[in-house]
Amino acid sequence: MSPNTRGALLMMGSMAAFTVNDAIVKLLGSSLPLFQIITLRGALTSVWVFLLARHLGALHLRFDRRDRVLVAMRCVSEIGATFFFLTALMNMPLANVTAVLQALPLTVTLGAALIFGEPVGWRRMLAIGIGFCGMLLIVRPGPDGFTTHAIYALLAVTCVTARDLITRRMSAHVPSMVVTLATALTVTLLGLMGSLTVSWVPLDWQLGLLILGASVFVLMGYLCSVMVMRVGEVGFIAPFRYTSLIWALGLGWLIFGNWPDPVTMLGAGLVVATGLFTLFRERSRRRRG
Repeated sequence: MSPNTRGALLMMGSMAAFTVNDAIVKLLGSSLPLFQIITLRGALTSVWVFLLARHLGALHLRFDRRDRVLVAMRCVSEIGATFFFLTALMNMPLANVTAVLQALPLTVTLGAALIFGEPVGWRRMLAIGIGFCGMLLIVRPGPDGFTTHAIYALLAVTCVTARDLITRRMSAHVPSMVVTLATALTVTLLGLMGSLTVSWVPLDWQLGLLILGASVFVLMGYLCSVMVMRVGEVGFIAPFRYTSLIWALGLGWLIFGNWPDPVTMLGAGLVVATGLFTLFRERSRRRRG
């Protein structure tokens, strides 16, 4: 199996694991408060990540102060992303929220151009504009403007974009598993603080198994996403990120009986198509460079 094939399979595995986790969390949302879910899932995930990091020998803080500040900033961005995304997920169809997140290659490209001054040609800027139009078709503002849940989905995209841009500024000396563990612990702390404002619901064995399953799938997603960065060409592997939308469509229909309407599907298609074009142009630019 070639490195690119392994990378593509790992990327698809990562997207599948994260999307299954999203479906489980949405399922839990009908029985448990959101902050209780975040706390319990986060605590279990932190344990799994810590054990994995210890096994890999990747637990150390031997990197400079600038990187530590960036890790802290990334954790703050992850807090916002987790809260806004899960709140939107509880109130919107799984496929719709996932489709909005497919705009990330576009928003990261735009953010890199605006903040870091990275060159972006007119073709990619046009693709970004069309992609944003597709995103508007997904969240569709009504006569009174965007719904609160649609705004939360857009804020989640903003936070994840900030997180990814911060990650790009980190040096190679920062272990991926340290960043992952810091993220898991920070999100767990968010859930714990928020859970103090709600009444906890007793767990039965079914809810307990679902939370355990969510934590395992999050770990699988993290593990695959770390491994995928170590094999193959990023330009070849990155487009397989969009397989998460296929999983979201299937799980949304099987578990929740939701299927996006034609306008939403059109918007999702525009977002995916323009994202793929942006990745293709980036790959071509690097080859010419």
